[in-house]
Amino acid sequence: MFVGSYRERTFMQNILSIDVEDYFQVAALAETIHTDEWEKIPTRVENNTLRLLDIFDEYNVKVTHFILGWVAERYPELIKEIHRRGHEVASHGYSHQLIYEQSPEVFKDETFRSKAILEDLCGEEVLGYRAASYSITKKSLWALDILAEVGFTYDSSIFPIVHDRYGIPNAPTQPHLVKTPNGSTILEYPLSTIKAFGQTIPIAGGGYFRLYPYWLSRMIYRRQRRKNESFVFYLHPWEIDPEQPKVEVSWFSKFRHYNNLQHCETRLRKLLNEFKFGTMKEKLESLELINNSNLTPVSY
Repeated sequence: MFVGSYRERTFMQNILSIDVEDYFQVAALAETIHTDEWEKIPTRVENNTLRLLDIFDEYNVKVTHFILGWVAERYPELIKEIHRRGHEVASHGYSHQLIYEQSPEVFKDETFRSKAILEDLCGEEVLGYRAASYSITKKSLWALDILAEVGFTYDSSIFPIVHDRYGIPNAPTQPHLVKTPNGSTILEYPLSTIKAFGQTIPIAGGGYFRLYPYWLSRMIYRRQRRKNESFVFYLHPWEIDPEQPKVEVSWFSKFRHYNNLQHCETRLRKLLNEFKFGTMKEKLESLELINNSNLTPVSY
C-alpha cells in the first residue's frame, strides 16, 4: 500500500522518465573517461533526446525528463524544447557524480546550481530530482536534507534492491514521505521492483529493459496492470543510440553499457504502444500525495 491516505482520480497510469545525460557521462565508463575530458568529446545527447521527443510525439505521451545541469548549460534550447512540447522538466543534478563520493558542500552547491539553471530555462519551478546512478544510499541519506532545503517536492533516487552501486533494500517500494536525518520531509517515488523467488527484482527499465527479453518485460508489466499497480520506467537518450563510440572498459562495464542497444528503440516503441504513461508530477497529483498533510513519514 501507499504510505498515507490517497485516492486515485484517474485511470491507472505508469510513469515514463528519461535521465538526460550523454553516453560518456555514465558511471560504467568512468573508469576510462574522466570528467575533465568531457569538454573534448563530441556530444550526442542533443540529437538522441530530440529523437526521443519525436517518438513521444508519435505516441502522444508526456514524460518526466531528469536533466543534467551540465547538459542544460550547453544545450539550453533543448531544455526549452522539452518544456515546449509539454514534458515535465526535473533535475538530474549537475555533474553526474556519485553522491556518496561527494562532500555535502559540493553536492549542495551543484544541486542549487542545476535547479536554478533548469528553472531559468523553463520559466517554472522544478519539483523533482533524481540522483546520478541512484546514489542516495544509506551512506548518503544526508542528501535528502539538502534536497528538501533546496526546495524539491519529490525525489526519485531510491532503488529498493541490493546492488553493487546503489540501493536501500529495506526502503518501501511504493511512493511515500521520507523523514530526513535532520527532521525535514520529502516525497520519495522509488524505482519499480517485484518480488519473485523470494528476491526483490528490479523492473524499472534502463539496463534491465535491455537485459530482459521483451516478452518478459511485457509479462511483468501486464502483471502490474492486473494488480492495478503502476510502475516507474526509465531510459537514457544514449540507449537508443547503438552507433555511439565504443569505449574500452572492463568486460562487466562493457556489458552493462552496450548490451542490446540495437534493440532498445524497437522495444520502447512496443512498450509505448501497449501501456499508458505520464509524468511523475501527474502521478503524484493523481494520488493526492503532493501537499498531503495526512502522510506518515518513513525513516530509512
